[in-house]
Amino acid sequence: MDNIKRIKLRDFEIGGDKLTILAGPCAAESQEILDETAKGLKEITKELDINFVFKSSFDKANRSSITSFRGPGLEKGLKMLAEVKEKFDLPIVTDIHLPEQAEIAAQVADIIQIPAFLCRQTDLLVAAAKTGKIVNIKKGQFLAPEQMESLIKKVKDSGNSNILLTDRGTSFGYNNLVVDFRGIPIMHSFGYPVVFDATHSVQLPGANGVCSGGDRRFVPVLAKASMAAGARVLFFEIHPEPDKAKCDGPNMIALKDAKELFSACKKIFEVVR
Repeated sequence: MDNIKRIKLRDFEIGGDKLTILAGPCAAESQEILDETAKGLKEITKELDINFVFKSSFDKANRSSITSFRGPGLEKGLKMLAEVKEKFDLPIVTDIHLPEQAEIAAQVADIIQIPAFLCRQTDLLVAAAKTGKIVNIKKGQFLAPEQMESLIKKVKDSGNSNILLTDRGTSFGYNNLVVDFRGIPIMHSFGYPVVFDATHSVQLPGANGVCSGGDRRFVPVLAKASMAAGARVLFFEIHPEPDKAKCDGPNMIALKDAKELFSACKKIFEVVR
């Protein structure tokens, strides 16, 4: 057994010998879309014997334009996620943007996610830690992987050692991200499971002026490469019809393509493990 912490969630371990996937639509557009995606992904991951946590956001505060779709908001969005949780018996991961949202989100979420642009916000990390839930810290596009150690310390010093670290690409010039796969073993050296966010890593921030662009063609190759580099968890934004999605459509993958991709990633994960 290696020195990477195995984090208990329900009846499975994140970071252990079985692949875990966090996946779902970018934002909670409608109950129908959440339900369709959750049902489909639960069936796929059950068939493939993959641990699954359903992901969607009640609010996407970091938007390129004030007119961009953000989601239904805290109260309605969490109600929608609670319905998914109850109807499909799934654990939930969602992100928060303000410290005061932490305790409220924790009533539904099993994993509290810290957005990449907010990863250094001490009050946000402390509030998330104090919920007692698993805290997933997304590495800022502006940070070196070595800098994640200080963020881990903020959460641990607040009494919580159930931590995930997510890589989602690094800023490379204007409107572009690249993935440096050295970051996965570097962040693993801190002793916590590393998640690779394969869909946000193909985002083109602000490339479309009033919204971000993206290129989902590269999601499979990056996801599979992350498995080869030793990532323990994968993160995907998935939608029944990505080209009709209200946000992040260009980098989301279609629900119909999820099974083939998940299967390929699992095979590489198992060879590496």
